[in-house]
Amino acid sequence: MEVNGVVKGATTIAESEPIKFIAFSVCSKSEHGNGTAGLQEHLVQSPLSNGNSIVTQSSNRYSYLFWKGLAMLGPFPAGWQIADSNPFVIVKSEGSYLYDDQGNKYLDALAGLWCTSLGGSEPRLIAAATAQLNTLPFFHTFWHNATKPALDLAEELVETFTAKKMAKALFVNSGSEANDTIVKLVWYYNNALGRPNKKKFIAMDRGYHGSSWLAAGLSGLPNPHQQFDLPAPFVLHTEFPHYWRHHLPGETEEEFATRFATNLENLIIREGPDTIAAYIVEPVIGSGGVIPPAATYYDKVQPILKKYDILFAADEVITAFGRLGEMFGSDKYSLKPDLVALAKALSAAYMPIGAVLVSPEVMEVIHSESNKLGSFFHGFTFSGHPVACAVALEAIKIYKERNIVERVKRLTPKFQDGIRAFSGSPIVGEIRGTGLVLAAEFTDNKSPKDPFPLAWGLAPYFGERCRKHGMIVRAIANVIMLCPPLTISEEELDELITKFGKALKDTEERVKELKSQQK
Repeated sequence: MEVNGVVKGATTIAESEPIKFIAFSVCSKSEHGNGTAGLQEHLVQSPLSNGNSIVTQSSNRYSYLFWKGLAMLGPFPAGWQIADSNPFVIVKSEGSYLYDDQGNKYLDALAGLWCTSLGGSEPRLIAAATAQLNTLPFFHTFWHNATKPALDLAEELVETFTAKKMAKALFVNSGSEANDTIVKLVWYYNNALGRPNKKKFIAMDRGYHGSSWLAAGLSGLPNPHQQFDLPAPFVLHTEFPHYWRHHLPGETEEEFATRFATNLENLIIREGPDTIAAYIVEPVIGSGGVIPPAATYYDKVQPILKKYDILFAADEVITAFGRLGEMFGSDKYSLKPDLVALAKALSAAYMPIGAVLVSPEVMEVIHSESNKLGSFFHGFTFSGHPVACAVALEAIKIYKERNIVERVKRLTPKFQDGIRAFSGSPIVGEIRGTGLVLAAEFTDNKSPKDPFPLAWGLAPYFGERCRKHGMIVRAIANVIMLCPPLTISEEELDELITKFGKALKDTEERVKELKSQQK
């Protein structure tokens, strides 16, 4: 049988190695009678030759005829991975554990991607989804239509968020969409008030708000900007108040917080207060390195925002629903935001859903302007999807019934102190975090001014060693991030700490080896 579309230069397998592969042939008109190209599947046993990459599925190998590597282009691959045919494939979750397609078991120390807060096999969430699918799998919420799960969830969110009174919940499908929506609402608000120049957003360096265009523009990390014509001109970035990294010699944390709040006010004055629309923050920086703010920083900043009539937006995509030992990050840091972005743990990641909470002050303006225009023209096909809303409702019930916030408070010392016990490692500069989220940053000489060369790949090496020891973490540049499920047991925390220590020992040896090569 002739196989069409074989691609040269993709990942190959030894010529003599027999493999199973699925080959697709282009069917002729005579075979299907409609003149279109169909796909016919054949199971073949054959060795490869001539360096060609054929469709394969054997020993965790996947390769496709259509182009190099996989047919799927996933989020944030390394450049070489785009043409690679060997993804890490997870096939099962069970509590705090994941299983790959080779039968290996891993402790999930990242809660999926900061999101599987209730672990990977909560039967109540599965039952909630199943019941809703059997009742009403979909109806939209456009034009004042609704479903009961969407109505109930909106009410639950407005009541549960108590850091500041909220008026409405606007449903989206992700954290990126939530932050995009915040930008649009802020612009709508200022246009309605006759302030067309008050459009700039201030966001933080190392902050991450998503990968859609507006959200990526808000983000203060360089990678989401490269070759995407970002950051957008309406975004200004200010340094995050990270005391360890930025404090001056002899400067107390209180003095540091005052200086950084003053820096923010100076930026506002320099740009012109009549041009600054909003300040958006993650209560704790997440993907940018798990960085809690300097003590009292937010206390000092919020009066400045009110002074210049600047809206305050809290990106709680990672910090909401108990992660920090309070229901919301806004509770922990006494934030009084005008808009709040939610996603991830909103449904414990069992269904894609996000939301934006809108304060009465902002909502009054939106309501008035929408009356003038005749409608409020924003939303998505899947806004308030009934299955996602049903699952999110059940997740919030579980958080409250099981007192997840108190559980996190009880587990926090074991988790934080257990990892901080490795602070004496010669390659660890800082271990930081709060609640059940934490990061360790590798530096030489314990100094933020002496990072190890990125070419050494220490964090990816550490992540690989963790995987060898049966644990999954987030590893980027010189930072390791941990964010286990909120349901993790004390015994599983002991396992997490032990495996972290093993990977750290491996990485210390790696640093010795790399340093010896420099001599």
